[in-house]
Amino acid sequence: MCNLYRMEDKDWVNKWALDAESFINLMPAYQMNPDQMGPIVRNTPDGRRQLVNARWGLPSPFFVQKKAAEDRAAKLKAKGQAVDMDELLRMEPDRGLTNVRKLNLPHWKRWLGIEHRCLVPVTSFAEPDPASQEPGGRVPNAWFARDESKPLMFFAGIHVPEWQSVRKVKDGLSTDDLYGFLTTDPNEVVQPIHEKAMPVLLLAKEDTDI
Repeated sequence: MCNLYRMEDKDWVNKWALDAESFINLMPAYQMNPDQMGPIVRNTPDGRRQLVNARWGLPSPFFVQKKAAEDRAAKLKAKGQAVDMDELLRMEPDRGLTNVRKLNLPHWKRWLGIEHRCLVPVTSFAEPDPASQEPGGRVPNAWFARDESKPLMFFAGIHVPEWQSVRKVKDGLSTDDLYGFLTTDPNEVVQPIHEKAMPVLLLAKEDTDI
């Protein structure tokens, strides 16, 4: 499951952004981590493509949030505190899901239409590589790109605009444009490192017609 990628093609951003300097200044880094802001290309209601920053991490399924809220409620009740379950569920922090695999789940079906498709520009992505870990050291990442020059490619993404949730307790409720990307079976390059999945990559120009 890819939770780290880089977008290092500034020239591409310059071509897309109306005010490239301002847009680049909004990007916290060219290495994207979960819950950070990252660039996506989305469809507008009038059929145009728009380059925007969105927050990486799609809404978690209701049953996940409900279970977390119930666990929190049980701890509060054990301390003798009153519990408002509806409010507890509304304010349950949701860290978001970076990747989407099971598209048949009802949770994802509502966001599979054209209006929610997006392109996630990327030049390389990482997967943990435990086999390369040094004794006592951290698990290193294996990085993947199209070739050594790291040309631009895209993840096939889903975009959910104006979603209200609690991402961080200290920030409370916030309304965010969110995104994540689809995953598929790993190819012969990624599989030796990460056998479960890899991002869906769009490499040909015709593939990026969202």
